Amino acid sequence: MIPLHGIGGRQDLPVPFGLAVGGAAVAVTLSFVVLGLAWRSPKYRGNASGKPLPAAITRTLDAGWFRWIVRVVGLAIFLYAMVSLMFGVDRLTNPIFGFIYILVWVGLVPISIVLGPVWRTLNPLRTLHLLLSKALRQPPSKGLLELPAWAGLWPAALGIFAFTWLELVAPDRATIPVLQAWIALYVVITMFGAILFGDRWFSQGDPFEVYATLMSRLSPWGRRDDGALVVRRPLENLDGLKPQPGLVGMVAALLGSTAYDGFSNSSTWIGWAQNQDISMTWLGTGALIVFILVVLGTYSGATVLAGRLSDSSRTSLPGLFAHSVVPIALGYVVAHYLTLFILEGQRTLIYLSDPLSNGANIFGTGLLAVNTGITNHSTAIAVTQVLAVVCGHLLGVISAHDRAVALFPRAKALAGQIPLLVVMVGYTCAGLLLLFSS
Repeated sequence: MIPLHGIGGRQDLPVPFGLAVGGAAVAVTLSFVVLGLAWRSPKYRGNASGKPLPAAITRTLDAGWFRWIVRVVGLAIFLYAMVSLMFGVDRLTNPIFGFIYILVWVGLVPISIVLGPVWRTLNPLRTLHLLLSKALRQPPSKGLLELPAWAGLWPAALGIFAFTWLELVAPDRATIPVLQAWIALYVVITMFGAILFGDRWFSQGDPFEVYATLMSRLSPWGRRDDGALVVRRPLENLDGLKPQPGLVGMVAALLGSTAYDGFSNSSTWIGWAQNQDISMTWLGTGALIVFILVVLGTYSGATVLAGRLSDSSRTSLPGLFAHSVVPIALGYVVAHYLTLFILEGQRTLIYLSDPLSNGANIFGTGLLAVNTGITNHSTAIAVTQVLAVVCGHLLGVISAHDRAVALFPRAKALAGQIPLLVVMVGYTCAGLLLLFSS
């Protein structure tokens, strides 16, 4: 696989890197000032909003037969990929590595934004649990125990940490035995959780479903409180994200792990870590935890301080503003993984035609080659990366501002947002420095 950040560096930017970082910080700050002057009352209505889709589309998408088609497609793709995992050769031409690390992990983002929360239906483990429940003639929502309310999204947040540790830290992560062990644990824990707590476990404990659901909040498609399928204005879907235990931990894990990804590829980190007596695995694990905790601490601290400055007595402010971190996470994903997804995604699709890597090309794609034309546009890639980070933060500022004017007294709503602004400007500058640190 190509390096994650091998295309598009600070030398490819059309302006000096320092000017790009400074301009990004100014852009985020100016957006805050403009919003403070022009946006003085909340404009988003969350899950109560949206224009209903035509009745024919709604009937089709809600039809049981259509949902089963989607479920079967998801299950078939999963089982096909598992052939590579269980019986394929242990080398990088095995498509399972690209399937898990690229098509699933990175591909969940565009799928969820374009199609909405479709992963809930595509999720192969949810389908397997549904089939098991039907075989046992009991409702899928029925479990042996009740999932405690305090659990919230914490199981999924721990799962995200476990997967990003596998992807970014684990030794020999691009080997079949390591991937087999991780996926086996993931399947066992997820299915066992569903048996214990019912299918509610998937929406709280399955890291991939929770991740996809968060990203689908940036989609224009949604379901209104009355059950109607609707199309919404940008960011209105995001406003409907309800605070719950573990939500802040989830977004911190997503943002912190992506930031660590950029840091771990820097020559400074690699050079320092290789000269230490501690193994890279332990150093990487510690650094990953630190990055996640830094995001968790700075964001939570900023929201608590925002409450004090605005005379708000709410204790749930971190959860109420957590939706504003989702577009920031999206910006980081686009900036870090776009070129990887385009190039290695093609390669993975070619490899998938030969799941056992034994020369038996099932779909006749053996003569196809990866289109590497994107590598000729390093300046455009570098600019896209900067714009992705900046736009993610601008959308975060807009979401946070709308929530602030809804929660805080009007006279102090602007002052209450200053801590969040400082944190977001800091995230912007740090994100660009980490992205172009190689």
